[in-house]
Amino acid sequence: MATGWAGDGAVQDQIDATVADAVKRARSRKPRGPGLKQCEECKASIPEARRAAVPGVRLCVACQSERDKADAAFSGYNRRGSKDSQLR
Repeated sequence: MATGWAGDGAVQDQIDATVADAVKRARSRKPRGPGLKQCEECKASIPEARRAAVPGVRLCVACQSERDKADAAFSGYNRRGSKDSQLR
C-alpha cells in the first residue's frame, strides 16, 4: 500500500509506541515499598484492610480518588505525531 513518506508499518509503529508509553507510565506509578499507616497528603490514617489489599499504599481512599480524577484528564496524546498534525 502506498503511504506517501511513511514507511510500511509506520502506523503500527506509532500504535506500538503509544502502548509502550502507557505501560511504562503505569509501571512508574505503581506503589513501591511498604505501605504507610498515614496518608502522604492529608495525614489521615489508612485502615489495615486497605494496607493489606493494596501493597505499598501511600494515599487514603479520598486522596487516591482525587489523584485518579486528575490522571483521567491525561489524554494519552501520541507525542510522536498524529496524522492530523502532519496534515497542517
